[in-house]
Amino acid sequence: MEAHPHPHPGAPRKLARRDIALTGLGLGCAQLGGLYQAVGDADARAIVDAAWDLGIRYFDTAPYYGYTLSERRLGEALRARPRDSYVLSTKVGRLMRPDAGVTPGESGWAEPLPFRPHYDYSYDGVMRSHQDSLQRLGMERVDILYVHDIGRATHGDLHGHYWRQLTDGGGFRALTTLRDEGAVGAIGLGVNEWEVVAEAMEVCDLDCALLAGRYTLLEQGALPLLDRCAQRGVGIVIGGPFNSGILAGTRKFNYEDAPARIVDRVDAIAAVCARAGVPVQAAALQFPMAHPAVVSCIPGAQSAAQLRQNAQWFARPLPAAVWDALARDGLIAGGAPTPKGA
Repeated sequence: MEAHPHPHPGAPRKLARRDIALTGLGLGCAQLGGLYQAVGDADARAIVDAAWDLGIRYFDTAPYYGYTLSERRLGEALRARPRDSYVLSTKVGRLMRPDAGVTPGESGWAEPLPFRPHYDYSYDGVMRSHQDSLQRLGMERVDILYVHDIGRATHGDLHGHYWRQLTDGGGFRALTTLRDEGAVGAIGLGVNEWEVVAEAMEVCDLDCALLAGRYTLLEQGALPLLDRCAQRGVGIVIGGPFNSGILAGTRKFNYEDAPARIVDRVDAIAAVCARAGVPVQAAALQFPMAHPAVVSCIPGAQSAAQLRQNAQWFARPLPAAVWDALARDGLIAGGAPTPKGA
């Protein structure tokens, strides 16, 4: 499989199965919901406006982000734009019910709205979630609808229960019905576990998957899945390209404090990048884009300035030598495509 050429933020990549083109750099909108730290209304609007000015035309949100706050803010920021000029995705799997007991900091949301999530992957749950999202966004359609956070690591002993809601309970059937009727343009999974994407591809005709943190400069365990997706025309959106921040200078990994083995590996990657005069953040944003299955990378941003910095890293030409050195030191999996050097 041939690697993609060097990325540009606004360069579109089409989903193989659907007439939908995503910009190479998209915006993950968890931070619009106040992930880990509060973001004010004006700052949230400034992030979306900055994305637009940079040529970003793909925006991903979810009911869970800020307990509906992200969807509301994103919809307000995008409604003035021509609807056919951008691609919008949101997710199903949680119904948000009013709850006065919601407190600041709950589930990592600094200032969540008073709605509490309840898992529901059934046919009726998916249909209700989709309609609720349209109301919050203030729009008549979304382009891509993902099943949010399904998987064994997420649900533990309850995974089988929720998986049956998707299969026997009609959740996947609801997704395909919405797509077949034209209510959404494409369907997929939005998850932190690559294995469940492979399982879902066997029971549902997925167009794409948003994979957070599992195919990055730090870890390539999902490489067999991406190779399979490239062969079958299933597009991959890369979420969490910094692995919760550890590739961007924090010590967070998988939303928690990073274990020593992860810190050591990141330090080794950073040392190779430093010797080549390359910001590790630039390498992190560009590496996954080389895989032919990947259609977009969607880091979040807590400010317009941070987003602009991400766009600069994403577009910065990097020497081929840095990829050669990372591969030589065993820091990139064998068989993983790397970007072409400038």
